[in-house]
Amino acid sequence: MSINITGARILVSIPQLGGFMLTETVITTWIVMAILVLACRFMTKNLEVHPTRKRQVVAEWIVTTVQGLVRDTMGPQYLETWYVPLIGAMFALSAGCSLSSVVGAKAPTCDLSTVLGWAFFVFAIITYTKIRTNGPWGYVKGFAAPVVVMFPMNVISEVATPVSMALRHFGNIASGSVITTLIYGGLASLSSMVLGLFPGALGSVLSKIPLLSFGLPAILSLYFDFFSSVLQAFIFCTLTMIYISGAADPGE
Repeated sequence: MSINITGARILVSIPQLGGFMLTETVITTWIVMAILVLACRFMTKNLEVHPTRKRQVVAEWIVTTVQGLVRDTMGPQYLETWYVPLIGAMFALSAGCSLSSVVGAKAPTCDLSTVLGWAFFVFAIITYTKIRTNGPWGYVKGFAAPVVVMFPMNVISEVATPVSMALRHFGNIASGSVITTLIYGGLASLSSMVLGLFPGALGSVLSKIPLLSFGLPAILSLYFDFFSSVLQAFIFCTLTMIYISGAADPGE
């Protein structure tokens, strides 16, 4: 498993489409989105007023949970807006992309360009909300608060918002992949060294079996692949809601 700063391995380059690069990240993301669309279609098919099917019960529980999260973080006035499906879709996509590593794929969230794109999308919504709330001139004047000399620092702080969101998400997911890979490789080498001490052909055969790699990497996977994936998706969505609701307050 190889990790680099972007994590994007180029699979196909199509010059006819302006040099479009079809990477492993793009393919995995498309697959995750397709699975999410099919799952939504399955759970919302033939809805009933009084649900009797388990899939509808699960679907309603998911919607209710997202609505509760938006209400508690942003306020009840946001429940009838498009923020509820936005946060739900963002959480599902983030968690789904990170959990794709469970089946051996390289998680798209290990690609900095993926989470950076999400962060700039959120930043665009934040900026739009601030301008809509305070007006264009009020938005510009906000950089000079509380004193004019703070203008450059406030601009830097504004630009740092999407960068910090992206790096936080990318760093936690990528570091988990690196740590798991290093531990697995280290245990495999230790297993080869220890079992290779057996005499003759027995040692030669056993040294090729990474017996010590069984167990611990699987336990670590429960944290890095499951808990951490869901946790980072939750944190990203929570920061999104906090920034947007803050931008909607006059004077923010």
